Amino acid sequence: MKSTTTFSDEFRRYTALLWHWSWLIILTTALAGGAAYYRVSNEIPLYRASTLVMVNEAPANQSINYTTMMTSERLAQTYAQLITTRPVLMAVAEMLGPDQPIGSIGVQVLENTQLMRISVVDTDPVRAAIVANTVVAVFAEQNQTEQASSYAASKQNLESQMAQLDQQIQASSATLDSLGTASENQVERDRLNSILAQYRQTYAYLMQSYEQVRLAEVQSISNIIQKEPAIPPGYPFTPVVFRTTMMGALLGFLLGVGLIVLFEALDDTIRDPEEIAQKFGVPLLGMIATHESEDEGPIAQNKPRSPITEAFRSLRTNIQFTGVDHPLHTILITSPSPKDGKSTVAANLSVVFAQGDRKVVLIDADLHRPKQHKLLGISNRRGLSELFTQPVLLMDGNVRDTSVPNLSILTSGSLPPNPAELLGSEKMRQILSQLNQQAEVIIIDSPPLMAVTDAAVLSSRADGVLLVIRPSVTKLQACKHTIEQLKHVGANVLWYVLNEVNIKRSGYRYTYYYKQYYDSYDKYNQDGGGNVSKAPKSRPIQSSTTKN
Repeated sequence: MKSTTTFSDEFRRYTALLWHWSWLIILTTALAGGAAYYRVSNEIPLYRASTLVMVNEAPANQSINYTTMMTSERLAQTYAQLITTRPVLMAVAEMLGPDQPIGSIGVQVLENTQLMRISVVDTDPVRAAIVANTVVAVFAEQNQTEQASSYAASKQNLESQMAQLDQQIQASSATLDSLGTASENQVERDRLNSILAQYRQTYAYLMQSYEQVRLAEVQSISNIIQKEPAIPPGYPFTPVVFRTTMMGALLGFLLGVGLIVLFEALDDTIRDPEEIAQKFGVPLLGMIATHESEDEGPIAQNKPRSPITEAFRSLRTNIQFTGVDHPLHTILITSPSPKDGKSTVAANLSVVFAQGDRKVVLIDADLHRPKQHKLLGISNRRGLSELFTQPVLLMDGNVRDTSVPNLSILTSGSLPPNPAELLGSEKMRQILSQLNQQAEVIIIDSPPLMAVTDAAVLSSRADGVLLVIRPSVTKLQACKHTIEQLKHVGANVLWYVLNEVNIKRSGYRYTYYYKQYYDSYDKYNQDGGGNVSKAPKSRPIQSSTTKN
């Protein structure tokens, strides 16, 4: 029966995934953050000085209505474009001096106002403030001069007429004074007084016209008023080292997570036991943690109190539980691929069955790459392949005892050219029948099923098939093909065991009790061991994914 996946299960799964790849996340985050820090720390700091300017519209145009407001905003937009034109910048550069750069100038019009903010970016904070204030002064002067030019001709003409008239008034006054008070000059004096009065009246009229022109000029000129002068900034606005470094680190973190998602999507290996249980309905019987090489023999024989041996005992117990109603005498052990460790599992499982006072025969049916004789230190001169050539089947001399009590082994013998035909023959059935009379448990080590069909041929003659899967090594498609092939040939009972599980990094909830035992065992050894009775007891590994 398939179990339902809860939110907490998914959360633990993804947490374990991130923890497993945490080194990659840390690496990408550190590299990206370090690169960002290195880049910004070597950049030249830039300072930004700003001044606030108001566009003062001509008094003649000032009135409170929507049209005037829109006109003022458009005028401010126009001035914002004119401030950065070449004539203004050349005048600013001329005023500051040829050796003084003016930096980068930007103008921002504040929305729905007559205000503009002029900003200057420079490597020198003092120079940035000076340039900002100079730009305002130069533009205001140029704007004033340009708008006043339309009244200059009228004012100049009036001034010229007034000057000529003033000279005529002075000349007439001088002539009048020279005539004196004689009676014979009375007629001339009257004429000069009349002319002088006309000159003065005309001069007054010209003066009035001149004042009207000046008043019109003042009322029609829009000028620039600096409301907030620029001051040297106390710190650069770029680069912002901390913020840029944090942004780089964040991008590195996202890159690491993206790489994890990509790797996980491209990785076709088995990583989660739920994939097998949910997709194929095959129950998990146990998990074997990563352990040292077994060149000197099975670990269950050399280290009977190690947590790895306890894991094999738990596997043995779970196999026995599955055979309560139908006792299991013949167990076939195979794997999808060559590197899954099925020979190691077969050897250690045989040892723990023998340690449980069961008469066990281990058959090395891998007639391609036999390994059991090396693991148990037995000669491979005679073995299974020699039995096929006997006219009368005799086990004497072929099934040999090992250094483990109750454990015998039938090695592969010489390698034949046609292993599949031999393993599927009637003679193989007779061999298994005779061995069943001599032993309580027969464990068959067969070749990987994806490589050859030997395991498929033998599976129908075994009471149960144990599939060895190695996380992060066994391919999901290979596992799928293996299970489908075993079911197709009518394998009686099918289980699987996880081999070489990295307990330190595993996120599977199935390993909780195994970890608990493993930690207890380490603490026991660190405390100096002592009484055997103090050693922790093993317990079966219960799969929360499926139930038999």
